[in-house]
Amino acid sequence: MDAPPAPDQIEYTPSDYFAPLPLDAMFGREAPVQIDLGCGEGAFLVAMAKAHPECNFIGIERLVGRVRKACKRSARAGLRNVRVMCIESLYTVSKLISPESIAVIHVMFPDPWPKRKHRRRRLVNSGFLDAVRAALPAGGELRLTTDDADYFEQMKRVASAHEGFAVIPWPDDPDYPRTDFEKHFRAQGLEIRRLLL
Repeated sequence: MDAPPAPDQIEYTPSDYFAPLPLDAMFGREAPVQIDLGCGEGAFLVAMAKAHPECNFIGIERLVGRVRKACKRSARAGLRNVRVMCIESLYTVSKLISPESIAVIHVMFPDPWPKRKHRRRRLVNSGFLDAVRAALPAGGELRLTTDDADYFEQMKRVASAHEGFAVIPWPDDPDYPRTDFEKHFRAQGLEIRRLLL
């Protein structure tokens, strides 16, 4: 049996930041790809990769310390279907993803930027949805989760106005992993809001 991957084998650095990612080459196999945008320290990413070995998973995180922790966590779990990149989420989706190449994109608890003057920094807007729609094939999914009521309303407004998406029911799935943020928010009694496009 092969040795488990080392953390530096899980962290992926593109050779060209202006060309689409070579998805099959990244993993050494062809399989459906899911992306966790803003993967943090990798708890959700690792749980999903364990639960779905038939898929390849890419974690995107802009903070170096979190990237390293996500890579270590993936390596400890012996996962070969995970790669983690240190890069901005919007740039990844809009510049590095080939059209119709991603099965599912997860955006779990993006920064809500609660101050009115900062709301333009929120990830989920019409431009982001344009980029995601190009990355997904027909039937592909964008899964959005937040604890912030105002941001959730914005997500719903933007999604409803976008011709490329339909809002569909998100069935209760007890096996869908919880992020560290979700565990923390639930412990505080906060409502978790989900949107499946």
